[in-house]
Amino acid sequence: MNEMYSVAGKVAVISGAAGALGGSLARHFASQGATVVALVHRPEQIEPVEQELKALGSEKAAAYTCNVMDAAEVASLAKDIVSRYGRVDILINVAGGNVAGANIMDDQNFWDMKIEDWEKVLNLNLNGTVYPCHAFAKVFAEQKQGCILNISSMAAYDALSRVAGYGAAKEGVSNFTRWLAQEMAIKYSEKIRVNALAPGFFIGKQNRAALLNEDGSYTERSRKVIAKTPMRRFGDLTELNGAAQFLCSDAAAFVTGVILPVDGGFSSFSGV
Repeated sequence: MNEMYSVAGKVAVISGAAGALGGSLARHFASQGATVVALVHRPEQIEPVEQELKALGSEKAAAYTCNVMDAAEVASLAKDIVSRYGRVDILINVAGGNVAGANIMDDQNFWDMKIEDWEKVLNLNLNGTVYPCHAFAKVFAEQKQGCILNISSMAAYDALSRVAGYGAAKEGVSNFTRWLAQEMAIKYSEKIRVNALAPGFFIGKQNRAALLNEDGSYTERSRKVIAKTPMRRFGDLTELNGAAQFLCSDAAAFVTGVILPVDGGFSSFSGV
């Protein structure tokens, strides 16, 4: 591989690393020679995640439990990771997800939404991104270099039906990403970059019921998605790996504050 795009030897902290997207990115970065530090939610996930990453070539890989919604816990863990590895080069914030009660379905109205679930989905996605950034950006400021990659969403580009809370949270992630990019470059170092990916539509555990019928056929929502996607298909999670590696590599040395859609053209197509 061209050295410009290499992440070999980099120490990459990845949250949500036991999930579908976070796991895919963790495995990819491990296979590319990065030392992956995986943040997982439950203690029983530590050993299998560590073993999988080491088997892919990340010999010094490690997994830690971390509640990304607890700022003090994240800050303490950041110190432990720096103490163990001497530095951190990359932070990828993947932990997130939707909360059903913050959705408003077609047969519901705004007042059916559960306020406590609205707070949960904002906390998980927005604070779950801000708090790791707060801890590791301090490390990067001291190092005078580092790369942060957040995960936004198509729901941040346009107001998608149903996902009111999730969309608001992800728009917050996008805005925060752009703000932090300028903050770090202007005040600390032009070698500290902050970007985000905005994935299009991928079928996973969380949205499978909304996108696929029991017989595997597309739901009405899926047909609407495909109709607005010029490539006329859903994405595969592995198709995010190349974009993530680019943004975390020296090839993107002059790229910061960008929200990069990986969506088969969904965000660029009016449908007309």
